[in-house]
Amino acid sequence: MALDFSPPSSMWKIFRGIKVVTMVTLGVSMMATSVVAVTKPVSHFVFAEDGNLTAVADIIRRSDIHGVQMIYNWKQLELSKGHYNFSDIESDLELLKTIDPTKKLFVQVQDRFDAPGNQTKRVPKYLLEEPEYEGGLFMQVSSDTHLPDGWQTKHWVPAVRERFQYLLSNMSYHLDDKIFGVNLPETAFDYDGTLETSLCDAYFDGQMENLRHASAVFKTSVVIQYMNFWPCETLDHHPYMERAFAEAASEKTFGFGGPDVKPWNQFQISNSYQYFHQYRGQLSHVAMAVQSPDLKWPNPKTNKTSTVDDFKSFSQDYLGSDIMFWTSQIFNATYPPPL
Repeated sequence: MALDFSPPSSMWKIFRGIKVVTMVTLGVSMMATSVVAVTKPVSHFVFAEDGNLTAVADIIRRSDIHGVQMIYNWKQLELSKGHYNFSDIESDLELLKTIDPTKKLFVQVQDRFDAPGNQTKRVPKYLLEEPEYEGGLFMQVSSDTHLPDGWQTKHWVPAVRERFQYLLSNMSYHLDDKIFGVNLPETAFDYDGTLETSLCDAYFDGQMENLRHASAVFKTSVVIQYMNFWPCETLDHHPYMERAFAEAASEKTFGFGGPDVKPWNQFQISNSYQYFHQYRGQLSHVAMAVQSPDLKWPNPKTNKTSTVDDFKSFSQDYLGSDIMFWTSQIFNATYPPPL
C-alpha cells in the first residue's frame, strides 16, 4: 500500500521547471501557424484492449513496436480512501520484462466509463457516498437515444479533483521512473440537452488543473491529455480548445492526444484536429490512438475505410503525432509491414 500524500496543486509551477521535456522545432515564431516543425521519430504502442499482455505478446515483440498501452481504472488503483495499490501495474511491468525487456508501458488512468449501470462506477466507494464529493459521478446520457450511456467523474467539484490529484501524486512516487508515460482520458462526455456554462467552465478549469498537476509530479514520464471535444461549446466558441493548446505550446510540460484517428473527418477537424495541425511541432508530445471502431470509419478522400497508411500519414503529417497507439485488431502474423 502507498501512503497518501500530494504536493499541493498550487506548487505545480515550481516543479514544472524541473521536468525535462525535449521539443524539436526549426525556426522561431510567436505565431503558431508560422512555425516549421522537424518531424520527430514516432513511437508505436499496441493497445491491449482486454488488459491481457500475454494476448498481445507477439505484437509487443515486433521490432517496430515501442511498447504497450494499458488502462487502469481509479477504483483499481485506490482501494479505499488514501489506500493505494499499484500491484496490477507493477505485475504488468514484470510480465512485460519477460516478453521483451526493452519495451515500455504507457498507462491510461481511467476515471470515466462508457457503459451505464452501477457495476461500471469504477471509482472508489467513498467518492459515491461521502457528501463533499456530490455523488462523485455524473450520469452521461446520449443525445441520440436519450438513454444513460456511462459515467463522468465530477472534476468540477474541488473535493473530487483533490482526491484525483492525490492519486496522481502517489502514482508518480511509485512509478515515474518505471513507465514511459501516463495519459488522462478524453475531455468529451455525453449529455442530453444543455449544461450550465458555469459547470462547463469549472470542468475545463478542473481538467487543466489536473493536467498541470500530473505534469508537475511526473518528472520523467510523458504526460498526455486526450483532447477531442469540450462540453458546452461548438466550434470552440468559448474558446476552451484554443486556450488549452496555447498553454500546452507555451509551457511544453504536457502533451495532447486523441482517442481516435479519423482521417479528414470534417467534424473532428472543426474541433480539436485543427489545433493539432495549427500547433504542429510546438507541443511537447502528440499521442494519437487508432481504436477498433476507427478501422470501419470511411476516409472521405478515398471513399473507402482507412488503411494503416492513411492513419499514419494523417496522424503524423497533419496532426503532428510522435506517439501512436494501435488497436491490436490491425495485426496478424504478416500485417501490417513495419510501422
